[in-house]
Amino acid sequence: MKQLLILSGKGGTGKTTVASAFIKLAQGKAYADCDVDAPNLHLVLDQTSEPRRTDFYGLPKAQIDEEICIECDLCRQYCRFDAIRVESVYKVDDYACEGCGVCEYICPVDAVSLHPAVAGELSLYHNDAVFSTAQLKMGSGTSGLLVTEVKKQMMSVVIEADLAIIDGSPGIGCPVIASLSGVDMVLIIAEPSLSGISDMERIIRTARQFQTKIGVCINKYDTSPGNSEKIAAFCKLNHLPLLGLIPYDPEAVKAVNEARSIVDVDCPSGRAVREVFEQTMTMLMEESGGGIRIPGS
Repeated sequence: MKQLLILSGKGGTGKTTVASAFIKLAQGKAYADCDVDAPNLHLVLDQTSEPRRTDFYGLPKAQIDEEICIECDLCRQYCRFDAIRVESVYKVDDYACEGCGVCEYICPVDAVSLHPAVAGELSLYHNDAVFSTAQLKMGSGTSGLLVTEVKKQMMSVVIEADLAIIDGSPGIGCPVIASLSGVDMVLIIAEPSLSGISDMERIIRTARQFQTKIGVCINKYDTSPGNSEKIAAFCKLNHLPLLGLIPYDPEAVKAVNEARSIVDVDCPSGRAVREVFEQTMTMLMEESGGGIRIPGS
């Protein structure tokens, strides 16, 4: 089963909108939402059934036994994350604790111990298709590990599918790196703005470390033709196929607000994303996809 990952260097580029359209066009049997900080793919795909939910345990958290503690203050002094608070007794701030174990090691009376802590929740929908997603608990810092578990959960269900579509996280941090592991191709959704171009270049440098196929699509390309030209020139210079151009389309917003994909309605963006999908599938299946040109260039 080939894995297609859809990424963007920044949030708000339309990554999830494109991912949901691809799932509909491919009649996807396996897909995942790896944006564990703010998952929303399920809203567009209108999941009606209840998923199987599983607690996700990230880094352990320290706990101090008040009855044993002799208030020697060593744990507070040696904690590099300032997670030990002194109120009427010594307590651990769960949001600051990184589970490093220094306080447990340094305590002379074994009053400190590490305990598993729920850092999020995994959800698995398994009806006609397999949909894996998760929600990271507020303040938890193990998003990369949770993304890995989301992908493992999707692959753990035995199904007959040739393609898995993964909606990745914005940015270039740990969840993106975890999303990139093991995929066959990355489709980068670029935005024709200065920040969009900068973030696109960063995510391309990150993706190239994994030696996977990379394609680029420009969303809302007609809002800034000049910047779209810059993206096209960058792709040409770096031998990256430009797989499609999606216009700005108010109908896309209406479709998303109605929990529908843009390919469920007849609109300019929906027609454009169908062409992007065809180009992407051609490239993914190792055929020669020549890319496209920006109109007027």
